[in-house]
Amino acid sequence: MVNRNTSGGAFRNEDEGPANRKLIRPNLAELADRYPTRSFSQRKQVPPEQTNAESYYYLKQMAAKTPMVVVLTDGEKINGWIEWYDKNCLKVNRESGPNLLVPKASIKYMYKASEAAGDEASGNR
Repeated sequence: MVNRNTSGGAFRNEDEGPANRKLIRPNLAELADRYPTRSFSQRKQVPPEQTNAESYYYLKQMAAKTPMVVVLTDGEKINGWIEWYDKNCLKVNRESGPNLLVPKASIKYMYKASEAAGDEASGNR
């Protein structure tokens, strides 16, 4: 007599015992061909350490000899224009005083002197 197996819905004869079923396993070699993993050469590139935006800004200000205000971390303001720059330093020329070599680590921020004059006139400072 044929009974229906309630758990899986398959049919088998009563005289048959539980069957040895073959597990279906995918061939790992085929999977590797279908879905290749990233190799070392395909790894996402690390962004560059420097974008050259800083050097572009310095070159533009140097070429125009734009009067700048450099504010140091201690609050001191240095007025002058940038003559030279390096990875670690700026050389600031001043009319009223000697030229200064300022380490970038001691610079809090800088801005154009013309922007300061415009902000004071409009009252935004």
